[in-house]
Amino acid sequence: MFDKQRLGRLKWACRRGMLELDVLFMPFVENGFEQLDDEHQLIFERLLTFDDPDLYAWFMGHLECKDPEIKAMISHILSRVKV
Repeated sequence: MFDKQRLGRLKWACRRGMLELDVLFMPFVENGFEQLDDEHQLIFERLLTFDDPDLYAWFMGHLECKDPEIKAMISHILSRVKV
């Protein structure tokens, strides 16, 4: 589903303004993204559209994401990436 150009844009979007997010997203996109089915790849792509402060709060457990698909993706990423 993701051609080389779209995958490149996705990898660029994983480079965030917060190191804490970079160390989550970069390893995941390099080692786990391609194993996702098409639906979950789109959910991950949507996850990257959220602002860094929201992502940080969700990943660090300070706030709970209300979107069940995004919440599940956050759990999946945290289970795959060792920080």
